Amino acid sequence: MQISKTDTIQTAQPKILVLGATGGTGRLIVSQAVARGYDVTVLARSAEKARDLKGAKFVAGDARDETALRQALQGRDAVVSALGTAASPFREVTLLSTATRALVNAMKAERVSRLVCITGMGAGDSAGHGGFLFNNLLFPLLLRNVYADKDRQEAIVSGSGLDWVLVRPAVLNDKRGRGTIRAVTDLSGFHGGSIAREDVARFVLDQLCDDAWLHRSPLISW
Repeated sequence: MQISKTDTIQTAQPKILVLGATGGTGRLIVSQAVARGYDVTVLARSAEKARDLKGAKFVAGDARDETALRQALQGRDAVVSALGTAASPFREVTLLSTATRALVNAMKAERVSRLVCITGMGAGDSAGHGGFLFNNLLFPLLLRNVYADKDRQEAIVSGSGLDWVLVRPAVLNDKRGRGTIRAVTDLSGFHGGSIAREDVARFVLDQLCDDAWLHRSPLISW
């Protein structure tokens, strides 16, 4: 277990691309990155949804479109993927894996190596560690198809050859961040938890300039 105090790392400020920037966590990633002085570009389909992302450059496009991704990646040092998708209990989900495959190809073509990708508690080898309600109700009834795609997404990232970190947040909430979080890869004693989106955003941004979790998949919670 590593206790991580999510303070801003003092280093050269990166130029980043944020995917999923119009979602709840993505918006906080953008605002915190701008506050840190980062040069931020966002790729989104809707200019209307992105118009309040102050301080970020907007590029119109679909995250599954490799051509749009390559355009947005020009001049970037790193990528944060906060892509998400709604619960889909009856239909197969492919958005996350399709977009991530296109992203990896685009990053290699544009020679951008750093990728911090948010998935979730329950993905990969964290399956079964979400606690009773998550494991027995939410996951099988609502999230099974979403997590099948998160698993595919994680496999694409971990096999990409990039400088990657997979971040698996516990159940997200909109409370005020605490600033200190728990980050673990040994899940033997972990059985569910929660975390504020604000703290997730801080942790994710810290991974752009810190190799502590490079090529690892920390589950983060309070």
